[in-house]
Amino acid sequence: MAVQTPIYLDNHATTRCDPRVMEAMVPYFTTHFGNAASRTHVFGRVAEEAVDKARAQLARAIGATTDKEIVLTSGATESDNLAIKGAARMYRDRGDHLVTVCTEHKAVLDAHHALEREGFRVTFLPVRADGLVDLDELAAALTDQTILVSVMAVNNEIGVVQPLERIGRLCKDHGVLFFCDAAQAVGKVPIDVEAMHIDLLAFTAHKMYGPKGVGALWVRRKNPRVRLEPLFHGGGHERGLRSGTLAVPLVVAFGAAAELALNEMPEESARLLALRQRLWDGLRSHLTHLHLNGDWSARVPGNLNVSFAYVEGESLLMGIHDIAVSSGSACTSASLEPSYVLKALGVDDELAHTSIRFGIGRFNTTEEIDFTIARVTEVVHRLRDMSPLWEMVQEGIDLKTVHWAGH
Repeated sequence: MAVQTPIYLDNHATTRCDPRVMEAMVPYFTTHFGNAASRTHVFGRVAEEAVDKARAQLARAIGATTDKEIVLTSGATESDNLAIKGAARMYRDRGDHLVTVCTEHKAVLDAHHALEREGFRVTFLPVRADGLVDLDELAAALTDQTILVSVMAVNNEIGVVQPLERIGRLCKDHGVLFFCDAAQAVGKVPIDVEAMHIDLLAFTAHKMYGPKGVGALWVRRKNPRVRLEPLFHGGGHERGLRSGTLAVPLVVAFGAAAELALNEMPEESARLLALRQRLWDGLRSHLTHLHLNGDWSARVPGNLNVSFAYVEGESLLMGIHDIAVSSGSACTSASLEPSYVLKALGVDDELAHTSIRFGIGRFNTTEEIDFTIARVTEVVHRLRDMSPLWEMVQEGIDLKTVHWAGH
């Protein structure tokens, strides 16, 4: 069967909206267009009922006991900022110390940097070579001034799943709030905010086959009751934590996407694991000098992050232009910086520049994976054949022992 290109393998960046989600959402643009805060007429009440249903679907997806703990936002970035800044400012009288991890999403890291400018002290923990947090180091970082620990559930680049239950237990034992950015986790791996002792959890629709522009922050209401200082002020929507008219169609879609993901997770996970294994086995059977980034077993099913030694990353991306993936370099106007996540794992700059993140998702097929194996293999062989370094490696020369002229 002919494969239609381009192939989309960048499902950690965003996902295609599931047609079933679209079907649930569309009537709320046209027929049921009311404002969910307008309770005096039927249009508003229909919208409010739809939002309440979506809230319940979202709560179930993360194991929350009540849908009243769900605060609707514009996405995970806003949820991250509301959780981190809201908690830090609310509990400043208890302490001024925050703990997070150096491989967190930029929304989390930059929110902490903003709080440093307000006078908070932040500990940015390193990770082990497999991308996981060292729990002893986390425990050692906590002081009587620590008010919040922020650790993401699943890393957006290398797909590793952190030991949330153990982190949550540690935070609970120390009386510290635990915030988790679960944008890459909800709907893909089981999340249970109660069992994992999480106090604040951010997630978003567009990573689970819903639309862009809507997310949520789960805020624990008891044991302990978590309070936040809002970022926005206005009409007091979302229990005063997030003022602004709700995007009802998007909220409806978010709920539908969460319910689908939760119901289909066992079979979808098994299918994605099989596709990932096929991709990894296929690449390894044709190519040498491959480096897997991040732990193999503690990993979300659809993620494969691989470095292809002795290949220039940008050339590889251009060579496989009919496959949508992301590289291990962040393109900025001034420079081509290797991924800070890969650097934190101890991956050297040259190898980090050659890394590709494959994000396998719901709509990918076996044929697409086979096409990807063949195309990547062909391009890597071609680029290595052009590389003098590869020639030296083939001759058995250890490049680390070479003294280069001019150095």
